[in-house]
Amino acid sequence: MEVNGTAYRSIWLSNDGWAAKIIDQTKLPHLFEIVRLETLEQAAIAIEIMQVRGAPLIGATAAYGIALALKSGVPLSQAEKRLRTTRPTAINLHWAIDLALSELSSLSGEDQITRAYQVAAKICDDDVETNRSIGEHGLSLIEDIASAKKAGPVNILTHCNAGWIATVDYGTALSPIYQAFDKGIDVHVWVDETRPRNQGAALTAWELSQHGVPHTIVCDNTGGHLMQHGMVDICITGTDRTAANGDVANKIGTYLKALAAKDNGVPFYVALPSTTIDWMIKDGVRDIPIELRDEHEVTHVEGRLADGRLAAVQVAASGSPAANYAFDVTPARLVSGLITERGICDASTDGLASLFPEKS
Repeated sequence: MEVNGTAYRSIWLSNDGWAAKIIDQTKLPHLFEIVRLETLEQAAIAIEIMQVRGAPLIGATAAYGIALALKSGVPLSQAEKRLRTTRPTAINLHWAIDLALSELSSLSGEDQITRAYQVAAKICDDDVETNRSIGEHGLSLIEDIASAKKAGPVNILTHCNAGWIATVDYGTALSPIYQAFDKGIDVHVWVDETRPRNQGAALTAWELSQHGVPHTIVCDNTGGHLMQHGMVDICITGTDRTAANGDVANKIGTYLKALAAKDNGVPFYVALPSTTIDWMIKDGVRDIPIELRDEHEVTHVEGRLADGRLAAVQVAASGSPAANYAFDVTPARLVSGLITERGICDASTDGLASLFPEKS
């Protein structure tokens, strides 16, 4: 995608051929800064503090983290151990590490290092193609709504950020929106602010602005009201981990949007690459691990002051504790369908098996 007219991926190899570069998402939308990753620890910290975020991008960053570790002489086992502890919910992290281990364990020396960079590059390239395909399949849903509407845009509600900045490019939930907009379809996106880190207001709105897509930021609790009054045609979100039965874990608050959508007859779709499916988990509500993050993210809000400086401001009562559950799980029964790179299927064991028979 483009930023101020220049094409970017969210992670790429530096011109020197060994360091990785990322866009620091903790500074967006106020500052566009590129960070150079040279070590395993820098890659791990980038994942932990959410300089990079979004399940596909976390996986790609972990893959480059392994390459950087081997480049600097850190053993593969040490790199694996450090990276696995960074974020617990996004399954792409473990998928990328497992893929790297399978490719690298039998190698050593320069051969291992060279192969590590090849693995990371392929993960990135494959993610771009996967997300492009997700967009093509999701586009059909938007086209159907547009053709049925007599007037006005297709109003789409999304939650958190599942755009190109959360992947290597294109995005998951936003990929169909970008493709619809580029095709000339009249679309409008309701952007949930997504407390506590405001990824919607900060990242999704920034992305859509860069691409020229009409959108409106709303408070997290506005979605139900919009649906009650016929102002939402479809909900599309991403997911950080999808259980084999179709349950989906996404940013906290997604479950509430799905409940409101069900109550108001609004279709609720989830866009995901197959790398986000955890085939070992059969009950997502029960078994998907939910990350509990620092309470500071709840009690304070980061933003830009009138003089241009970035600062964290306390918004909660002093001394009050806060619980910061980063994700919730939406049961498959509330999901209208799963949009994958192979097509759209029911959110169910049979639905996923129809697209991925080799996994069943």
